[in-house]
Amino acid sequence: MDDATLTFNRHRPRLQGIAYRMLGSVAEAEEVVQDAWLRWHEAAKDAFDSAEAWLVTVVTRLSIDRLRAAKVQREHYIGAWMPEPTLTGAPHSPSTPEQLLERADNISVAFLAVLERLAPEARAAFLLREVFDADYDEVARTLGKSEAACRQLVHRAKAQVQEGRPRFSVPRETHERLLRAFADAAARGSLHELKALMAEDAELIGDGGGKVPTFGKSLHGSQRVAQLYFALWRRMGPAVRMEIVDINGEPGMLRFLGGELESAQTFEIEDGRIVRIRAQRNPDKLARIAQLFSSK
Repeated sequence: MDDATLTFNRHRPRLQGIAYRMLGSVAEAEEVVQDAWLRWHEAAKDAFDSAEAWLVTVVTRLSIDRLRAAKVQREHYIGAWMPEPTLTGAPHSPSTPEQLLERADNISVAFLAVLERLAPEARAAFLLREVFDADYDEVARTLGKSEAACRQLVHRAKAQVQEGRPRFSVPRETHERLLRAFADAAARGSLHELKALMAEDAELIGDGGGKVPTFGKSLHGSQRVAQLYFALWRRMGPAVRMEIVDINGEPGMLRFLGGELESAQTFEIEDGRIVRIRAQRNPDKLARIAQLFSSK
């Protein structure tokens, strides 16, 4: 392996991490990184002060261009758009350089959903500064803006992100314990227990992408959400199986119907109750996870 390839592979997890957080899609992130590799292969590397800075700039700008195009597409997306989930915990998490994400924190589905509120350049500035610890001069060079402009971008983005993020962080053991109780109640068809584990105004958001039936933007109220899980148990019984895994850096649940992956679900918790469930049901976005479990 030559020096150029070794250098690129050393930085690949960081590049993949930036692109995934920008785009919310593992496949698109890999395409951006591959495009950066082609440009790197053809570039005059002796002219670079820093290979990492050059690569980060290329990936960031390619991601901004893709995100601008994606914003238009997502305006016409059928139902609620949610990012493609990725497994981040052993034993099923990917381990190849192309699939690794630098720093598994700050990639929760809830966090990526909040990032969707930001304009592409604001999203890039915020991620580079707040997640990847870049100095403002680095952010400015990457985006081709002044440091003052980048500080303003990050300041406004932080306010928007703070407004949309969960109010309190939940200890991992609490999150996992509540999730296991919810999965157990769903497996037994206990309507009462399901409802008791959720806040009264709990919300369920589903992404079917027009590929599978869904219930629109969201479903509100613990009674309605609990009834949905109960109805599935009444209809499918033992054909429903839940598995607790790490999804985007935190405990989540995969639901299988008749042995086939039907959804990847993540949960937001406040005051000891589930306040929001995000159910990714679009088969295109589940394909990578489904492949990992296809032999089970």
